[in-house]
Amino acid sequence: MAAPMLRRVRQLGWSLSSAGSRFVGEAPRREISFKLDERTAHSSLDLFKKDTGVIYRMLGIDPTKVPQNPERFRDWSVVLGDASVSSGRHYWEVTVKRSQQFRIGVADVDVSREGCIGVDDRSWVFTYAHRHWNAMFANETTPISNIGNPERVGLLLDYDNKKLSLVDVSKHEFIHSISAEFQGPVVPAFALWDGELLTHSGLDIPEKLNRN
Repeated sequence: MAAPMLRRVRQLGWSLSSAGSRFVGEAPRREISFKLDERTAHSSLDLFKKDTGVIYRMLGIDPTKVPQNPERFRDWSVVLGDASVSSGRHYWEVTVKRSQQFRIGVADVDVSREGCIGVDDRSWVFTYAHRHWNAMFANETTPISNIGNPERVGLLLDYDNKKLSLVDVSKHEFIHSISAEFQGPVVPAFALWDGELLTHSGLDIPEKLNRN
């Protein structure tokens, strides 16, 4: 099952700046540009704004009416991005709209579609629930205290140094970082139980973060 999933995800990592081609051998990209992949979206999630946003529907779609494929999450309201990363540093932001319970981070491209992101050792996420933030990996959580109610947050993925960081977008400062033993390409990953999330990719890494 892993091979078809890998083939259907655009892979980022190295590029020729002059032609925009993506392949191994040149300088690492400093930005990721992605949309949400409808083929992975749970039936309770709707994509909008040209597949850059996701909204949670309590009733959702009858699972029997959703095209069946091995990429789709079946039990949890998760959706993945359509571009993978295997090297370099990449930055994107997420606007939170009326959501009080969500997870944002990265996951292996072939992470199990039976579980939720953050519960296994194939995904690394920041969670927000009950007005509290946590870092989460393999179902273990670490409280994050120096952040309040979210409106917009950033994520910096440093693949080569095996680190995923939550960023304060107003100050361009790191809030919390997760050490991550990546075993292969990863994709942006989102879980949502109310409200909406809107993604912003194709962004340069803020200069202040490049100095850290």
